[in-house]
Amino acid sequence: MSELSIFVDESGEWGKLSEYYLITLVLHVQSSPIAEPIERYERRLRDSGLPDIPFHAGPLFNGHDDYGNMPLADRKRLFSAFFTLARYLPFRYVTFAHRKSMFGDNKTRFEAQLKRDLANFFLSHLDEFQSYETIKVYYDNGQQIVTNALQSSIGYALSKEAVIYRDAQPKDYRLEQAADLMCTIELTALKFEEKEDTATDRKMFRNRRDFKKNYLRILRRKQF
Repeated sequence: MSELSIFVDESGEWGKLSEYYLITLVLHVQSSPIAEPIERYERRLRDSGLPDIPFHAGPLFNGHDDYGNMPLADRKRLFSAFFTLARYLPFRYVTFAHRKSMFGDNKTRFEAQLKRDLANFFLSHLDEFQSYETIKVYYDNGQQIVTNALQSSIGYALSKEAVIYRDAQPKDYRLEQAADLMCTIELTALKFEEKEDTATDRKMFRNRRDFKKNYLRILRRKQF
């Protein structure tokens, strides 16, 4: 049975704390094996004496949560290891990004835009999506605005019978962690492009040129 998994992650929120809002979909055809690159990744962590922490870019970059008290050098090594894993995992991705100020305080108009983004994407590739007998969508239901956009757009564009919604905790799925990585990479690209990069961005990637050469160009080969 042909099956497609879609792992969803977002960056930003509707409030005042973020300038951009991004939604990333990571798409994986179940018949494409992922066990070998994951085993190599986990072996690399063991051989390097690094902890197997579920990848979460924000805390890793800033040394928070599970990465608290971890030296920057070790956090960079963890990032490098997961970047290499993502490079070899067989997935494609798409990201939709918006500057929130374009919508003023109109949350309804913003949510409608997210629904249009997703629906237009599915409709533009309808033949492919309809070729799968089962489509499973994995999202941790972290933000209701994303859940609403997913349910509305998928319900509109695709057969509801083909879709299974599953609560996805990042610790349980490497591909959900990959969606977090791709969302972060695309957000960082936006910030470098608009000259809004932060000290943390420069600490992790040095500068725009190095970021594009060593990370962005490599992962954008996976764009849908």
